[in-house]
Amino acid sequence: QVQLVESGGGLVQPGGSLRLSCAASGISFSRYIMDWYRQAPGKQREWVATITSTSSTNYADSVKGRFTISRDNGKNTVYLQMNSLKPEDTAVYYCKAVIALTQYWGQGTQVTVSI
Repeated sequence: QVQLVESGGGLVQPGGSLRLSCAASGISFSRYIMDWYRQAPGKQREWVATITSTSSTNYADSVKGRFTISRDNGKNTVYLQMNSLKPEDTAVYYCKAVIALTQYWGQGTQVTVSI
């Protein structure tokens, strides 16, 4: 059974940092592309970043230069380091894996950027 569990969200002031984690189980983690998405209130879910099985990365323009995606295959975990956070980064953050054409999502972790 595939399971993705996000953690690390919270309340942070503008300009601050957070590191999100997504722990995977039930899959051969190292083989798969992993993504982070986010959904702000009243908005559609949007893609944030991707890391491939060879650790190539890609980012949405809105987070490029501020966020870093990484993975630890030994821990079956993907990370999202978020620096220079802005109020517009406030959202629920989700990790996603696609396995055999099926999308698997975690439950999400709330990130709130506010004074």
